[in-house]
Amino acid sequence: MRSRMPKVLHRIAGLSMLGHVLNAVGEAGADKVVVVVGPDRQDVADEAKKRRPDADIVVQTERLGTAHACLAAHAQLAEGWDDVLVVFADTPLVQASTYRALRSKIHQGASVAVLGFDADDPTGYGRLLLDGDTLTAIHEHKDASDAERLVTLCNAGLMAFDGKQALAILKAVSNHNAQKEFYLTDCVALAAARGLSVTHALADQQEVMGVNDRVQLSQAEHLMQNRLRSSAMLSGVTMVDPASVTLSYDTVLGRDVVIEPHCVFDVGVTIADGVTIKAFSHCEGATIGPDSVVGPYARLRPGSTLASHVRIGNFVELKNVTLSEGVKVNHLTYLGDASVGPKSNIGAGTITCNYDGYAKHKTTIGAHAFIGSNSALIAPVTIGDGAYVATGSVITEDVPADALALARGRQVNKAGGAEGLRQKLSKKK
Repeated sequence: MRSRMPKVLHRIAGLSMLGHVLNAVGEAGADKVVVVVGPDRQDVADEAKKRRPDADIVVQTERLGTAHACLAAHAQLAEGWDDVLVVFADTPLVQASTYRALRSKIHQGASVAVLGFDADDPTGYGRLLLDGDTLTAIHEHKDASDAERLVTLCNAGLMAFDGKQALAILKAVSNHNAQKEFYLTDCVALAAARGLSVTHALADQQEVMGVNDRVQLSQAEHLMQNRLRSSAMLSGVTMVDPASVTLSYDTVLGRDVVIEPHCVFDVGVTIADGVTIKAFSHCEGATIGPDSVVGPYARLRPGSTLASHVRIGNFVELKNVTLSEGVKVNHLTYLGDASVGPKSNIGAGTITCNYDGYAKHKTTIGAHAFIGSNSALIAPVTIGDGAYVATGSVITEDVPADALALARGRQVNKAGGAEGLRQKLSKKK
């Protein structure tokens, strides 16, 4: 990856690859999860615990192969689970349904089941060699015969074991090979030699793709986005130009939501029924209530909560703001650390001045208030219900309910003053 960050912590649709895998195995019914990490990889362990707090973390102190990595979980394997899945944190697209299909092979009587795929081009992949429905061996491309290289059924790497057999099979793997490593793939031949049932399950080639560089990371992102967009549209969301919309793994979209082109939904966004998100809007950590309209060119930052029938217009930015039902903030406005009551109107160019260089302060605006254009509200400050702030005001004190606040310098017109100013300025030039 050419990165300071471990490969499995790189994100797809806002979630680490490790996180995607942990979510999928959890959905597939895993009662216990063991994450094998390398030495000094506390960052990977922390991410695993964040996503799956009950996960056990074990360390593979030496990198001696995939079977050796599994044996780092020797104590957990010895507990004798019904079935054991061996999965990889750099295959983030594998779905829970595929993990369940692999598990079902064990429930049907197999001792070992391997996940395979039909490759468009099998070059470089290990081949799954079958005798009828029985998987007899996995041969790496470099070790395969000419006839075996014609086989397109390839190894995806993921494997399931009968929990009562897993530890014995893994412990039988030797490192009698050129690399002196213990290979998980050797479990197939070992199990077959013991007369145990070995089989395979099939997955789509794209689903089992591994991510080893930034190019493959972008390909995985593309596939994940297509999956998320398709799911959303089949659930009742309209996307005018789906390919231009970016979703996160946890984006929640209600029915009859309309999303115009070039919108981005970062982590933590929930959108209720009937909402329209207009073009070029960016939402993160926001909750948008029913029948609201956002955008175009709007930015909703974390902590933005909109009730129903709220209107957010072009070039409006919100941060840590609660807007009640029917609030209108139509254009060119920044609201930060604020709450606005029902049916209030915030005029163009309004800003809540919420930060003094040391701390954030809150602005509270009541119901049915009107904030005139180009107003600056210096927090902490409260605008009462029904209050009216005149255009261009700088509000530094609370405004009582139903009061009219004017806070601007008095205009002075000097007859002929413009010509005199021009003459003065032209001499300086």
